[in-house]
Amino acid sequence: MAEATTHLLLVRHGENDYVVEGRLAGRTPGVHLNEKGRGQAQAVVKRLADMPVAAIYSSPLERCRETAAPLAQARSLPVRTLPGLLEVDYGEWQGGKLKELGKTPEWQRVQHHPSRFRFPGGETLREMQNRLVDTVETIRANHPGEVVAVFGHSDPIKSVLAFYLGTPIDLFQRIMIDPTSVSIVALREAGCAILRINDTGPLPDLKPPADKYDAEQAQPQDGCT
Repeated sequence: MAEATTHLLLVRHGENDYVVEGRLAGRTPGVHLNEKGRGQAQAVVKRLADMPVAAIYSSPLERCRETAAPLAQARSLPVRTLPGLLEVDYGEWQGGKLKELGKTPEWQRVQHHPSRFRFPGGETLREMQNRLVDTVETIRANHPGEVVAVFGHSDPIKSVLAFYLGTPIDLFQRIMIDPTSVSIVALREAGCAILRINDTGPLPDLKPPADKYDAEQAQPQDGCT
């Protein structure tokens, strides 16, 4: 019997005032969607209308749970929060202004050699990626053959895509993830395929054909389990 494919819909949270102000929210509590972000969250419901979403997971932070809430209500599904989906632990950089952080020598290391950098008082991007991939693989194992919406943050989503693309973490900043963009990863134990990255347009064609990904033909790539 062919192994069932799990489709993960990786959705970044909507806009909040930290994004507008150019500040690094990180794990700051109480960061909520602004008016535009709430509209973006409502739009996700329509954009995913053709996707048979069976489960919804979210980072515990408010901006992700608020983005997931309209879809959860429309589908009568609970939003399951997982600590493994949390934003990067930026440590002492949390809450800082990106313009100011961008002037530091450490910023260049984050942009060009992130694997060598630990955020002061926080975690490394490699640690973050390992945490995210472990969480995603747990979701895959718990939902074989299902479509699962996962609401999270920009850098964590980039890190997951980089892993399954076989892209080194030092190059993951080349991937762009906009607010409420949808990226789709098709996963089987035997391999994986990336079907969408940073899709922000109308999504009536998002539902992949049944034969879009055939694990018997796909060869596992670096980063694929």
